[in-house]
Amino acid sequence: MRGRVEEIVRRLEMALLDGSFPANARLPSERALAAQYGVSRNTVREAIQRLAARGLVRSRSGSGAFVTDQLRTSSASPWGQLVADHPAVRDDILEFRRVLEGATAYFAALRGNADDHERIRGLLDQLESARRADDKAAEASVDSKLHEAIALASHNTMFLHLHSSILNMLREHITINNTSLRELELDEEVSGALLSQHRSVCEAICERRPEEARTAMQSHIDFVRKRIA
Repeated sequence: MRGRVEEIVRRLEMALLDGSFPANARLPSERALAAQYGVSRNTVREAIQRLAARGLVRSRSGSGAFVTDQLRTSSASPWGQLVADHPAVRDDILEFRRVLEGATAYFAALRGNADDHERIRGLLDQLESARRADDKAAEASVDSKLHEAIALASHNTMFLHLHSSILNMLREHITINNTSLRELELDEEVSGALLSQHRSVCEAICERRPEEARTAMQSHIDFVRKRIA
């Protein structure tokens, strides 16, 4: 029994790492997981209890078990102010994003499946809608979700874990970048360029062109660095 529980714990851990069960998602029922893994419900229940004891999932009475954001570090919270106050830090983050997200876009184009492509295209549609409505807050929010979807499409647990660990920092950074760009240059050219860059990245990924996806993502980051320098 104990060995079976350990096995299910490991399989659930992998599902958390590879994004099969993302943060805040509801886990399948004990019955469904038992059938999926070929074990008893008691085995599944104990495995979930072990994950809960480590803060990886939480149980809600009558609602089931949900994935927490424990895999995301809490160290991101000071970054928003640091980015705002220290341009050198902001440029360091952009330099890091250029390397990380260029590689992530490459592997997303190489490995993304139909579900990934549907998710990415849906977010691109939302980004275009937010742009047409001139809704800057929605635009920034969808922007961060799109970058997260690209990380998920890379199907590399290390990329995904790294993105998850610093996601709050990147989200704050993306939001600050978008706001800064629109405050500095309130014209159609800048907003249109940003949308066009995201479209190029998404098309290259969905059409399985890895090198073009990496180049498009790096060009997008370079544009942002130049505009907010």
